[in-house]
Amino acid sequence: MEEDETLGGETEGAKVEPCATPGTGRQISVSEFLCHCCYDILVNPTTLNCGHSFCRHCLALWWVSSKKNECPECREKWEGFPKVNILLRDVIEKLFSDAIEQRKEDIQQNSDVARSLATFQKYGNDQMPTVPNIGRFSPRGGGFFSGVLTALTCVAVVLLGYHWSSREFEDDLLVHKPVAKWTAEEVILWLEQLGPWASHYKERFLLEKVNGRLLLTLTEEDFTKEPYSIENSNHRRAIITELECVKALGVKPPQNLWEYKAVNPGKSLFLLYALKSSPRLSMLYLYLFDYAEAFLPFIHTICPMQEDQYEDAVTKLLDLEDPSWRQWREFIVKYLFLPYQLIAEFAWDWLDVHYWTSRFIIVNAMLLSVLELFSFWRLWSRRELKTIPQRMWRHFWKVSTQGLFVAIFWPFIPQFVCNCLFYWALYFNPIINIDLVVTEIRRLETQVQ
Repeated sequence: MEEDETLGGETEGAKVEPCATPGTGRQISVSEFLCHCCYDILVNPTTLNCGHSFCRHCLALWWVSSKKNECPECREKWEGFPKVNILLRDVIEKLFSDAIEQRKEDIQQNSDVARSLATFQKYGNDQMPTVPNIGRFSPRGGGFFSGVLTALTCVAVVLLGYHWSSREFEDDLLVHKPVAKWTAEEVILWLEQLGPWASHYKERFLLEKVNGRLLLTLTEEDFTKEPYSIENSNHRRAIITELECVKALGVKPPQNLWEYKAVNPGKSLFLLYALKSSPRLSMLYLYLFDYAEAFLPFIHTICPMQEDQYEDAVTKLLDLEDPSWRQWREFIVKYLFLPYQLIAEFAWDWLDVHYWTSRFIIVNAMLLSVLELFSFWRLWSRRELKTIPQRMWRHFWKVSTQGLFVAIFWPFIPQFVCNCLFYWALYFNPIINIDLVVTEIRRLETQVQ
């Protein structure tokens, strides 16, 4: 009878021999370690509060299908999140190692099981206890990052509300004011924003009381003579080039992130969110719809054609040509494999213009790169790399429909709401992404165990 029980409990593809316990001579049969869901040997046995044990993947399949926190056998509800019974697992793996290895191989080849385990583990991560514990925090509510985000959000809303109510946040920017109405002080402000080198000529413009109307009449010949005497040809050329842009537009062209946002609030918000969720599509958008103003400065910054002739990031982007073949080749390789690195390189080059903001962007780009690697790792571990084209198409469709939705309703969104969304995406997303990276690392550690 004992032999019949042993043979009846064999796993598929592997013959399980009964094992004798030392000192008693009694043989331990595999039937004593069966899961009551699949009626096969227990793999990663998970013991519930009621005392019943099941294969972890069987419990995950049961939970995904029923969405009930109860035992599949006695229907008693469990509390907390079930853990693997390490002692029982080690005993089974020592006694029936061949059968366990065969079952693990079969389980890994089943994509439904992998998805159910991932869903079950995600549920477990969401159910982590909120009891304070030194050195740890809960990734969902009640943790350290939750408090930081709440405090930062309150501060940001108060500051943005103050600026919006006082109407001094963007109305006085030179990008909105016609150049003919500039005062002498505003001309000096325009000159200083060309770069640190321009401060050498500030006193000369102040002595002549150059306002907007007078600025429009100045030529390159005037800058070579007294009282301006700009002897450096590169400095003189940079001022003339920028002055030509001012004459053509009638206002000051945007030269940094905040001025670009003031002129193009909707486009800047769209690009900020697109860079987070789909950097490749956002760069394609820049190439197709904003080539001269945004894409050319971008590619010349991350893939420079030659050594910089100017002293800062602003002046070297005043006169740009079409990229060379070498620049295109470097850009395409990084575009396909390292899109977030392109963003980090661009932000690094603008540290002298946006010191802290550039650092936020660089950190966020690094975090997003790590999250993308985790995504590819999950696909590879589940042997689902062939689904990448289908996933990319769904992602493209999702981003496109969201962009169209925002474009339709954008005229009805108040500027205050736009500012809140913009600064949230720019400064708070890195904190959220740190939380996501920590969650992915914990999930990976759980899978390894």
